[in-house]
Amino acid sequence: MRTYALILGVSSGFGRASAIELARGGLNIFGVHLDRKSGLEEVEKIKNTIESLGVMACFFNVNAADAEKRGYVVSEIQRLAGSEDKSSTLKVFLHSLAFGTLKPLISKEPTKVVSKTQLEMTLDVMANSMVYWVQDLFNAGLLKQGCQVYAMTSAGGSKVWPTYGPVSAAKSALESYVRQLAYELAPHSISVNAILAGVTKTPALEKIPSAKEMLKTALERSQSNRLTTPEDIAHFIATLALSPIDNPWLTGNIINVDGGENLST
Repeated sequence: MRTYALILGVSSGFGRASAIELARGGLNIFGVHLDRKSGLEEVEKIKNTIESLGVMACFFNVNAADAEKRGYVVSEIQRLAGSEDKSSTLKVFLHSLAFGTLKPLISKEPTKVVSKTQLEMTLDVMANSMVYWVQDLFNAGLLKQGCQVYAMTSAGGSKVWPTYGPVSAAKSALESYVRQLAYELAPHSISVNAILAGVTKTPALEKIPSAKEMLKTALERSQSNRLTTPEDIAHFIATLALSPIDNPWLTGNIINVDGGENLST
């Protein structure tokens, strides 16, 4: 039996680190990313790293929020996994999409505020798409007993920063979807959890105007005198995914993986 992981946002940050760590543990990797030609060289390096670990790497350079592309990827996973071994199973599905608008909701200059299209796009990519992917994977018979579904959230879901409003709303919605999906998938022994990482220096974070201040504050609050890394998150996911014992009872949670960064003092 071959075991697989599907990772949305595989070309950088948490997705990249998790793909490599799960591959190191023997999982074959399906990855979805959206990169221009200039970024494809780095994507190829990630694929080569995964394949050097003795497992398969099959990547799709498509918009994960596009319904037609999502349908294509799901059908390809069905075809590729099923053609090799009918007992193949999707062990991990990681939703790690970080693409949204960073604009204020209110401004004296109306042209600078987030538009309806931008707000809806942010919610669709970073939150709604989680539901659509789970629906399609479940209906395709790819989410089975023992599968672990993870979504990447952040402290921004309950905090405020300048220009972060649209992303904050998306993270809040994502956490709500995680709870509801956990509830509805529990009878199928499929777990769904959100991972709340500490502030991590990733390409997505660096696009936030207040990123330097966020990094400085996080480092000051750190209990270990360092920031969270993508590898910290990858190790956590792999620890659960590669355990010989399934634990569907661990579901519906927002799990802090932050080295104690968000502890109250």
